[in-house]
Amino acid sequence: MRSLKQLFAAKLFNRNLLTKLRASRIVFTPLLAIIIFTLAIGIILGTLQMQERSQQENALFRELSFVKQRIQLRFLTNSEALVAMSQELAKANTDNNAQVKVLKQAEAFVANNHEISQLIWFNENNLRQWMIPLPSQATDWFDQSPNAETIERQLKRAIILSRETNRPAYSEIISLQSNTDQPIPLERQTVFWQTVPTTIEGEGAGILAVLYSAHGILEYIIPTELKSQYRFTLLNYSGNVLAISSDRNTPTRALSNETSLELGAFSPTLILKVDTYPPPTNLTFRMLLGVVIGLSAFVIWSLWSVLKQIQARNKIETNLRAETSFRSAMEDSTPIGIRAHDMEKRITYVNRAFCEMVGYSSEELIGLVPPFPFWPADKHDQLGTNMERVLQEQNHQLMKAGIEGELQRRNGVRINTRTYAAPLLNEKGLQTGWVTSITDISEPKKIREELTATQERFVTVLEGLDAAVSVVSLETGKLLFANRFYRQRFGPTEKGHISLNADEMSPHVIHDMKDDSVDVFAGLPESEFNQNTGSDSHEVQLMDGEPSWYEVRGRYIPWVDGHLAQLLIATDITLRKQAEDLARQQDERMQFTSRLTTMGEMASSLAHELNQPLSAISNYCMGVAKRLKTYSDSSLIAELMPALEKASAQALRAGTIIQRIRDFVKRSEPQRKSCDIAQIIGNAVDLLEIEANRHRFSIVAEIMPNLPRIELDPVLIEQVLVNLLKNALDSLRDAYPLPSRWSAPPVKITADLDPETYPTALRIQVTDAGSGIADAVIQRMFEPFFSTKDDGMGMGLNICRSIIESHHGRLWAKNQLDPEHARLFGCTFTILLPIELSENLSENHDDPKQYPENQSS
Repeated sequence: MRSLKQLFAAKLFNRNLLTKLRASRIVFTPLLAIIIFTLAIGIILGTLQMQERSQQENALFRELSFVKQRIQLRFLTNSEALVAMSQELAKANTDNNAQVKVLKQAEAFVANNHEISQLIWFNENNLRQWMIPLPSQATDWFDQSPNAETIERQLKRAIILSRETNRPAYSEIISLQSNTDQPIPLERQTVFWQTVPTTIEGEGAGILAVLYSAHGILEYIIPTELKSQYRFTLLNYSGNVLAISSDRNTPTRALSNETSLELGAFSPTLILKVDTYPPPTNLTFRMLLGVVIGLSAFVIWSLWSVLKQIQARNKIETNLRAETSFRSAMEDSTPIGIRAHDMEKRITYVNRAFCEMVGYSSEELIGLVPPFPFWPADKHDQLGTNMERVLQEQNHQLMKAGIEGELQRRNGVRINTRTYAAPLLNEKGLQTGWVTSITDISEPKKIREELTATQERFVTVLEGLDAAVSVVSLETGKLLFANRFYRQRFGPTEKGHISLNADEMSPHVIHDMKDDSVDVFAGLPESEFNQNTGSDSHEVQLMDGEPSWYEVRGRYIPWVDGHLAQLLIATDITLRKQAEDLARQQDERMQFTSRLTTMGEMASSLAHELNQPLSAISNYCMGVAKRLKTYSDSSLIAELMPALEKASAQALRAGTIIQRIRDFVKRSEPQRKSCDIAQIIGNAVDLLEIEANRHRFSIVAEIMPNLPRIELDPVLIEQVLVNLLKNALDSLRDAYPLPSRWSAPPVKITADLDPETYPTALRIQVTDAGSGIADAVIQRMFEPFFSTKDDGMGMGLNICRSIIESHHGRLWAKNQLDPEHARLFGCTFTILLPIELSENLSENHDDPKQYPENQSS
């Protein structure tokens, strides 16, 4: 009994302490609100003052911009007037009346512009002609030392700059000093020159020099009303004060702004600064602040009077709190959850046990209406029906037995419960709602936790695999499971599974399997299916993004819901495939090298074997020619001798070509000599002109006159041109049928100098109007053994490029388009050969900056 009394005494002490704390909170909460209100008003007033300051800064910037524009406009107007005056002075050089008129204009100009201290006219020989004010009116500050030397030096510098640029120029800022005890007036302390040159028919006719006063700019250009409100200062680029509009001091809180002042081209760097004078005292702001403080004090006094009434009320509420606390302690001590509803089924009360049961706080639950957040989403209808049955007052049997249900905690865990209900009556006996009690009847948690842990370990192992594991349902075609590797490579959908399975699991295949009246797996026991069905393995290449290879193994398994599913395990074997491709490419290169070696040996053998018959043919032709000369029939000799001489020359030429090819295969240098490229092109055209006429085509040569002679091997270069012309004729023969060949454009061969290369190179171009060359072919057509002809060996263009490169030149091809750029219209082969072969060119003949290579590739 004593311990029970001590317990109740402790509870009562806690309740009293809580009551005092609540009373203090009731008193200090309004006080805190008043303090916050006062701070808010202070912030608002501060914000208003900041806005006012921002408006003053904007007004200051506008006034500064206005003054800047006014000064720049005055200097621009003065410059234009000085230019016009200097032109009139130059024209009136010999006319005295005109000079007098201009002199009067100058005097009026100086009188109207008080910022100008001196105006001087210099003739074309830089001799002073006259000045305003007149020399008799000048003072010591201008003509006497030490100011005269400084002024004269800066004047000469400005004149020289004007002469060189033929534009108005400015001198540097000149700070004058007094040579007496008398101070220099403000108008003369800081000055600078502006010189305006005059030209007549392109020749200098004189210069008009004007001396500006820095103080005069502020004094006479800036309006008086602005100077009364602001203080303007002219500064140089170092920040030194040149002139100031007023010596009146400004307070530390005054606003300030500055901007650069550009008077024109070659003008000194000046900075225009403006400062504000202090504004008058803001009486409205102070009155408003006083009213706020007074109202705050009045409210605090009102709260003090209300405190006594609150203390009296607290005594009455203490007993009620004690009884309420006792009831709450009893409700919180029970492990059964209690929930109260009003007549609209709105939750009005929950105890601590129910909050712990569902994982929500009382503040989150009170006021909610069905469906509640602790109801599972898939059982809203069922639980709503159960609640209607429990809350029926007349069903007493059901209220005693209760009804089973299921609740979902905040963390997603579901628990099985049994719910009891009773009507809630007020003091008048009227029902105002229901009170329900909920008991947890869930299965033991240990079994569920063990199952969950087992599943997490299994998923962890699958997530750590370096292979994609995926399971897809055969019934729906949806992805049932995918590990981390699969999600990173293929995303969270079943598309990657279908791609790895070579599209055997596409949606239409699954639909056909589902609608098939014959079950392909019928009659096969599940145990037999799992034991005897092995996994198949195949390799799949995926082209999504970068090509990748996977080794895929799959099998059919029953899923946890009893339906059949397909399991795939895909291992990335891209690196292995790349290694195999690299080995295959190395093998192909070895075979290619072997073919080149064999071809070189064959070329050497053919050259050796053909030299003897060609020499015999040449000797026979020369012998027949000598025998014919002994005959007296001149007509016969005239008819046969040219043919025999040409046959002998061609036999000799063929032998030379074979010898050059043999030497080329042996990597020997070409036999260069000074040649006329026009003669080489003419020989090549003569060789193919008969074949071109036979196929109803023509060849046109356009050669720039007076081309320089070039060091090259004429036989090899002629062989290259013959090969290119023959290819052009073949392209025309494929593009034009026989009846329309006479209308085909001719094959054109041109020779000129390429001005875009350095050093200048000889450019030879062979152009046809055929069907062009495909992009895939134009990138490989210079490779050995690559040919688009059925009977071609694929060495012609490769040998041509090798010959040109052995001459330190370049050979490439480029397709031509028709005027509408709609289709290919022929191709142009371009050869660049250096005219002067220097040592630097020989050592760096592979420099792509000198001669451009194949632009198409």
